[in-house]
Amino acid sequence: MKNSIYPCLWFDGNAKAAANLYCSVFANATITADTPMVVTFELDGIKFMGLNGGSQFKPNAAISFYVTLEDRRALEGAWSQLADGGTVLMPLDKYGWSERYGWVQDRFGVNWQLSLGNSDDVGQRFVPLLMFCGEQQGKAGAAMDHYMSVFRDSAITFLANYAPGQVAHDATIVHARFRLLGDQVFMAMDSAVPQPFTFNEGISLVIDCETQEEVDDYWDKLTEGGEESMCGWVKDRFGVWWQVVPTILPKLLGDPGRAERVMQAYMKMKKFDIEALLDA
Repeated sequence: MKNSIYPCLWFDGNAKAAANLYCSVFANATITADTPMVVTFELDGIKFMGLNGGSQFKPNAAISFYVTLEDRRALEGAWSQLADGGTVLMPLDKYGWSERYGWVQDRFGVNWQLSLGNSDDVGQRFVPLLMFCGEQQGKAGAAMDHYMSVFRDSAITFLANYAPGQVAHDATIVHARFRLLGDQVFMAMDSAVPQPFTFNEGISLVIDCETQEEVDDYWDKLTEGGEESMCGWVKDRFGVWWQVVPTILPKLLGDPGRAERVMQAYMKMKKFDIEALLDA
């Protein structure tokens, strides 16, 4: 059965405003669902979830989104809109890996890396990039090896290391690309400099599961050396947060006759129990 993995962005009540911004910045983008709690949208066919979770957590640069655009004018237009009210981490300029590249944190705290190039070479226009820093510094290689064991049909497709003497820090991988579940592209890197942050609940990765067997399997593998939380959330051994969620949950919550009971049931769960949700 085909699963999917997509990012969840934590917002303090402004998920709709953020989704509107991103859908205006990028072509081929649309909002697909809009509720007070959750807004889902797609950017070039890649699903994102915006969660109005409150002020407890905020996104940071440990997980950013690498965007490859072929058109220079479109890239510079996107840069201008994302930088408005945000913070530039690396100026839009020419670098060794791209004729035009920049890293910006937008007004909502979400980080974007924009690069001029051919998205077909990457395999996906919008790619989550995991930067291993803070408490997880230098662990990009070990983490990718772990994810190869967790997800089927997975492979590391590109790997480049820092040159000798390039960093005086615990860092090996300057850039890597890997695929999970056959065709979903991710990137990873070790930070070249010390960072005051690491992964948190501000950006998590949601795994859609159609069966209890899938829920159990992902839960067991990701909690090994990690940490269980509530409502399907789990932190893996490298500090990355995941949500292991049955695909039937949105349908149950969309049923006015049972939504309240289903919500009361799942709020008491750590790992989701599909049968208990259906019986609620």
